[in-house]
Amino acid sequence: MDLKEQIDNNRLPKHVALIMDGNGRWAEQRGKERIFGHENGVKAVRNTLEAAGELKIPYITIYAFSTENWSRPKKEVDTLMELLVNAIRNETQKLHKNGIRLHAIGNIETLPEKCLKELKEAIDLTKNNDKLNLIVALSYSARWEIVNAVKRIVKDFEKGKKQVDSINEAFFSQYLNTSNFPDPDLLIRTSGELRISNFLLWQIAYSELYFTPVLWPDFNKEHFFQAIIDYQKRERRFGKTSDYLLNKNN
Repeated sequence: MDLKEQIDNNRLPKHVALIMDGNGRWAEQRGKERIFGHENGVKAVRNTLEAAGELKIPYITIYAFSTENWSRPKKEVDTLMELLVNAIRNETQKLHKNGIRLHAIGNIETLPEKCLKELKEAIDLTKNNDKLNLIVALSYSARWEIVNAVKRIVKDFEKGKKQVDSINEAFFSQYLNTSNFPDPDLLIRTSGELRISNFLLWQIAYSELYFTPVLWPDFNKEHFFQAIIDYQKRERRFGKTSDYLLNKNN
């Protein structure tokens, strides 16, 4: 029985988020510059989207570029931006053909003009697709997102649009970049690093975390299926006890 056949299609995550880590190390292991790893990482994105599509998982979020990444050497950042432009340009028609809708979260207005233009055109072209939602986090950090949400809330309070008593978790979530998406059920991080790296800190409060030593360019459909199998072995209690959930289901 292959890995895909082991998956229970009635217990799939609705939203899977991925921290795509290990491109640089993958390239260095091959005696190449770091950008070589980023270039080959595009294939892993395709593999992930194909696997998600086969399982009919409706939401995939990928951490493509963090606000902290702007601090990398200028040559690497410039090359990454050029790679991003080319990737969007080359992949948009494939996304559209496969019914994938593209979204972007993060401080995208800080992206280079050419990159932002390609991104907005791709988002517009795919806006009516409904088979799978691909959410790309660009110039994103969770702390930036939360601070930005607070600023927006304060502005609405100053205008008299909101009252203090209206503040709760659901209210706050409406001001996040991800307000139109469900919280991730599963977060996958590649490369063996065991940290979240300022990614979706609010949204992953009850996400299942899956860490794999596989470097991102090597991540394939079988690795994705393995993560789903691991997810399905877990009991998601959301702060409740096993006995409570058992009695509730009975």
